[in-house]
Amino acid sequence: MPEIKITLPDNSVRIFDHQPTTLEVAQSIGPRLAKDTLGAKINGLREVIDLRLPLEDGTRLEIVTMKSAEASEVIRHSAAHVMAQAVQSIWPDVKVTIGPVIDSGFFYDFDSPRAFTEQDFEIIEKKMQEIISADQPLKKEVWNKDKAISTFSGMQERFKVQIIEDLGSPEVSIYHQGDWFDLCRGPHVQSTGQIKAFKLLSVAGAYWRGDEKNPMLQRIYATAFADKKELEQHLHNLEEAKKRDHRKLGKELGLFYFHPFAPASPFFTGKGATIYHELQKYLRELYQENGYQEVITPQIFDVDLFHQSGHYQNYRENMFFTKVDERDFAAKPMNCPSHCLLFASDRHSYRELPMRMADFGRLHRFEKSGAIHGLTRVRSFCQDDAHIFCALDQLQGEIASFMRLLNQVYGKLGMDNYKIFFSTRPEKRMGADEVWDQAEAALEQALKGLNLPYTINPGDGAFYGPKLDVMFVDALNRPWQLGTLQCDFNLPKSFNLSYVGEDNKEHQPVMLHRAILGSIERFIGVYLEHTAGHLPTWLAPVQVQILNITDRVNGFCDELTAMLKHNHVRVEFDRRNEKLNAKIRDAQLMKIPYMIVVGDKEAEAKQVSIRFRDGTQASGVSVDEMMKMILNNISERKLTSVQTKEVSH
Repeated sequence: MPEIKITLPDNSVRIFDHQPTTLEVAQSIGPRLAKDTLGAKINGLREVIDLRLPLEDGTRLEIVTMKSAEASEVIRHSAAHVMAQAVQSIWPDVKVTIGPVIDSGFFYDFDSPRAFTEQDFEIIEKKMQEIISADQPLKKEVWNKDKAISTFSGMQERFKVQIIEDLGSPEVSIYHQGDWFDLCRGPHVQSTGQIKAFKLLSVAGAYWRGDEKNPMLQRIYATAFADKKELEQHLHNLEEAKKRDHRKLGKELGLFYFHPFAPASPFFTGKGATIYHELQKYLRELYQENGYQEVITPQIFDVDLFHQSGHYQNYRENMFFTKVDERDFAAKPMNCPSHCLLFASDRHSYRELPMRMADFGRLHRFEKSGAIHGLTRVRSFCQDDAHIFCALDQLQGEIASFMRLLNQVYGKLGMDNYKIFFSTRPEKRMGADEVWDQAEAALEQALKGLNLPYTINPGDGAFYGPKLDVMFVDALNRPWQLGTLQCDFNLPKSFNLSYVGEDNKEHQPVMLHRAILGSIERFIGVYLEHTAGHLPTWLAPVQVQILNITDRVNGFCDELTAMLKHNHVRVEFDRRNEKLNAKIRDAQLMKIPYMIVVGDKEAEAKQVSIRFRDGTQASGVSVDEMMKMILNNISERKLTSVQTKEVSH
């Protein structure tokens, strides 16, 4: 057999006389690395492969170890098997289905005659620890389809049989640990002892393959990490996340609510609508500065529009349809087709480009009931949506301009921690491959030109073009997809869009789909959790609360209230017959940035005491100083109301 060469990240090459596994490569480097090896990434791809897979000649290999960012993914995959093994060893009549890794953990679905409760977790965890302490090696075998079906049929594991049949593959991989085994493609750790920390979290019902016509299973959620400190931090974050849950905060702060008459379609109260409108107001100011024109387009269109745009062929399962006068109509799920109609409604010269068209119109998308979650996954929403029609030679400048604008907005909101994912062509798409080549090359060129780090997300682009997804990482280190930029050569072609160039000939524009906040509903939910409800003053529904110590100062408090309202400050005067401490506590619970405390001494001197949200206080502040402080904070859209120091949310 010819030499097999494997290239490592430092460009050094390891040579073998056979196709080595990742573990063999690690062993050739040193025993310590071999002991820590969990899997590998090859040829620049994101996917982690099993350490037991043979590597082809010329493979570029990055070994995944206990210290790698991807370590938890492999550990959780194996921990799911350990959990299934533990459950079946305790209750042999339980049957297994699937146990995938998910964000921050994993789950396993069981077909069980008994209902699991959280009281069972201690028993399961004890058995899991026994399996881990035994340091059972995970051994991989490849079985032919007939053997696999026969084996699992004999075990009455009907769900495994169904999976094997649906795979349609002549061979499947089986992983053994001790005398227990499972159908799986990996990746898996070397032995159960590499699972250092785990915790069972919750139990819920789940239909087999998410279909309510199928049997109801019991799903146990859990997590696992490379070390106990990471697990402890994760459990702390989970507790903190419960306190920050935007649904809980929305109710406590009186911002929004839902009603079964309009499933997954939020009602915003006056206070919630204030946040909504302030965000739009800020963006509108930036639109004016950056050459955007805001348009208004219809919400319901004849389905012929969506046939032309490709949405009907590629997106109809996410749309709402109705009939009007025997014609089929649909609520728009996106603004792009209507913006194409607007662009096509007139002739355009190259001098008019780039044309930046923004739209705060309502959108409707059908989300399955199981996917709905507060504001972060709804059926009726509005995006800070815009489409840029430009010439090909303007494309790089427009992409750079958008990234600068996104940075400006995220910086203003204190959202500096974000990552960029470059999503390439999906399997279900419109347009020719050469068009996709051009669009993907344009986005990649822009990212490299701007020196922006990014991660390739293969196959996750929109059906009409590749995209950049901006993943904001919040205060609890959770990623949220908010902003997006999509490069589209297909829709302009579908709508036969054109402009007259300098050569007096017709040319097709390039279309950029872009959003910074994304869905405003979703953004508000994410931002409430990121800030724990402590919104910047400019976004706060109530910016100032005036607190009297005695009724004798009510006249002065009324004057302050009128003065603040005259300057468009959202102010309330708490004149209740309550003790000051109770009023302060209530204002703090409502996350109000400024508490203006007025007693006899302050009223006589025409001064106030200002209590900030972090508990600090400024005494003997003149009315003019107070007004200047508050108005400057709002006009400059500062992140915090505290003047003496920055406050961490």
